Amino acid sequence: MSADPDLPDTAALPLAVDLDGTLIHADTFFESILSYLGSNPLGAFALAGWFGRGRAFVKARLAAYAPKPDELPYDERLLSWLRAEKAKGRRIALATATDRTIAEAVAAHVGVFDDVFASDGFTNLKSARKAEALAAAYPQGFVYAGNESADLKVWARARASVVVNASAELAARAEALAPLERVFPDERDWRAALERAVRPRQWIKNILVFIPLIAAQALGDMAGWSNALLAFFALCCAASSVYLFNDAFDIAADRRHPRKRNRPFASGALSPARGLAVSAGLASAALLVGWVAGVATYVLIYMSLSGLYTMWLKRLVIADIFVLASLYGLRVLLGGEASGHVASSWMLAFCGFFFLSLALVKRVTEIEGAPENIRRGYTLADAPVLKAMGVGSAFAASVVLALYVQSDVAARAYGAPAWLWVLPAASIFWLARVWLLTGRGEMPDDPVVHAVGDRFSLAIALVAALAYAAAVLF
Repeated sequence: MSADPDLPDTAALPLAVDLDGTLIHADTFFESILSYLGSNPLGAFALAGWFGRGRAFVKARLAAYAPKPDELPYDERLLSWLRAEKAKGRRIALATATDRTIAEAVAAHVGVFDDVFASDGFTNLKSARKAEALAAAYPQGFVYAGNESADLKVWARARASVVVNASAELAARAEALAPLERVFPDERDWRAALERAVRPRQWIKNILVFIPLIAAQALGDMAGWSNALLAFFALCCAASSVYLFNDAFDIAADRRHPRKRNRPFASGALSPARGLAVSAGLASAALLVGWVAGVATYVLIYMSLSGLYTMWLKRLVIADIFVLASLYGLRVLLGGEASGHVASSWMLAFCGFFFLSLALVKRVTEIEGAPENIRRGYTLADAPVLKAMGVGSAFAASVVLALYVQSDVAARAYGAPAWLWVLPAASIFWLARVWLLTGRGEMPDDPVVHAVGDRFSLAIALVAALAYAAAVLF
């Protein structure tokens, strides 16, 4: 934060402050569109018609879907300075192209603004229109705080400029139009935020594509491994694309969540517009790599189902859990198709119950750890029932695996099938521990990610791997 010591005193002049990108690390208009489409996906057709009547009209229609003032990510540096200026007796105005309904709600929440200038459903108060309104209201002159190139026309009419979260180039252009009174540099690192948003640690789930190859004892099938590896990369791109898409539509809910409020979109560290652009690029890459591996259709199904989950299915009680389990199972199916070693009915039956149990773990931890208003149709009283379902699914998975071990199929496929009995034992032991931790409230949202960093889980996985190797080799 800096000021020009040679600048004539402008502290007596009214200070007009922009909202989106300046006072807050967010774009209320874009978030309103996402909120509207998230609650009504078919509303895209109505939205297109509204744009024909002008942006001011669209903003007025979407005002009911705007983020709540007490949940917005404010720039605390700017807010502290505004409060200090207010204490000195300076007149402060909120001047924004956002609809007046939203602007007045923010002004009431912040409590430092004397005047509010905003769009009114007919006039989009941006750039030159905003400059004209401020010049007419403050003929003696004003200082303007903004953050984007559209604000240059406002700075051209101002006596001094305050530049917030903008590039050095834009700050220099603003200074050429109006002397700088204050600069608040952008301290956010969007690249680091993007890296967090794509969640590379979640890619570990995609190793499921290699299970059909391993189960088929096809360790020497280089072509199969090559295609499975391509499928793995396709799923990594697809999964990250889905995470960005999902988080963009979950901004409001994430801001109310005790942990998810720190996610890049919710905290304002990353623009959802930029994130969705990257999401589209990753989706294209996923389909391209999937096409090379011969599984583009499966990749498309995975992304489509994930998109439907985000826009609709996650609000359907119980159905949302089965969708989560299906997304795990799709990885196995995709891996079998890519490698040429199709997953057997035994494997699919085991995976169905196993992943259903894990999906229920995820949902229970979210229900018990989330505020009442973001439990997506569930209540806290549902948790014991879901836990019973999850434990039952865990035992069902192990029973399926035990039945396979004693089947004629296993006897013909393995030299020492007796070693396979370790697998159902390891499966139920690990799942029982997962559910015990879940009951204690010690399980994070995703049990798979937890397992990767848990020494006990890794030890169980090692024992199971050695037992499987013994069954194959002996």
